[in-house]
Amino acid sequence: DIMAQKRGVNSLQFNQDQSCFCCAMETGVRIYNVEPLMEKGHLDHEQVGSIALCSMLHRSNLLAVVGGGVNPKFSEISVLIWDDAQEVRDPKDKLVLEFTFTKPVLAVVSSLHLKIGMTCFYVFFITVFAFVGLCELCPSLEKQLLVFPGHKGGSLQLVDLSNTKPGTSSAPFTINAHQSEIACLALNQPGSVVASASRKGTLIRLFDTTTRDKLVELRRGTDPATLYCINFSHDSSFLCASSDKGTVHIFALKDTKLNRRSALARVGKVGPVIGQYVDSQWSLANFTVPAECACICAFGKNTSKNVNSVIAICVDGTFHKYVFTPDGNCNREAFDVYLDICDDDDF
Repeated sequence: DIMAQKRGVNSLQFNQDQSCFCCAMETGVRIYNVEPLMEKGHLDHEQVGSIALCSMLHRSNLLAVVGGGVNPKFSEISVLIWDDAQEVRDPKDKLVLEFTFTKPVLAVVSSLHLKIGMTCFYVFFITVFAFVGLCELCPSLEKQLLVFPGHKGGSLQLVDLSNTKPGTSSAPFTINAHQSEIACLALNQPGSVVASASRKGTLIRLFDTTTRDKLVELRRGTDPATLYCINFSHDSSFLCASSDKGTVHIFALKDTKLNRRSALARVGKVGPVIGQYVDSQWSLANFTVPAECACICAFGKNTSKNVNSVIAICVDGTFHKYVFTPDGNCNREAFDVYLDICDDDDF
């Protein structure tokens, strides 16, 4: 993406409740609050060099970063943990931990686990350096579920981290989700539902993480596409997805009757292939961002009972907020260029 290269954005990632997002750049790291949009902190190029990945632990000052890009200071096989709250003379002293692996780190997810009855807490930084860097960790403190693509193409593997013990291994549960390789996945906030899409990118399938049953199948479109992001609303009533078509789709999950159906649905099935197409649930609403511009998307704060919002953060430095209603109306409420926003206050 030429525009992304110009602005120097290598990757974007929301924190666990989507209230903040990290921007890994050629010039370091920038952390933003989503609503209201403002920069909350940064690590400059002199401190960390160019960064390929950045993960934020909830709304804490702990950041996991991986070097990469044009001028990195750190290896692509290492995950560095920074404590941005530390008051130190030498900025390098903000580096509190370093994990080194044998292969390049392609994804970093983080989780906070509280030990009941104890004053201390444990921070788990889970890194995955296979399967094209796909993995999701349940954001809830009540469930420690890790999901990632399986060895068999199109399958998902689920691991309950609360049952794992040092020096032992346990067999993950498997869901046969798609016929081709997994390209995008997401967990809802409680970790009860997983959503996935294949490299074909036409369908999004949702599964119960306990029973492994398929719950619903959503159609993004008929043409193949690369999905960049899937996210649930906080109450799991809606799901949003972005792709290289430049469109962010919004689906209803709690009341699936709100989703659009093909006009051919009134005719009835005329064959197995066309029947699958006719029965598909299409998005309730959608909006567009710059075509083919990679972006992450998530649901914003509810403005009223019948009005919800979706936010898209693009690698070209733009911020988009759209509001939608249950009848499918979707309108832009805000637009900004987050890379032009200066540091607001201490993070």
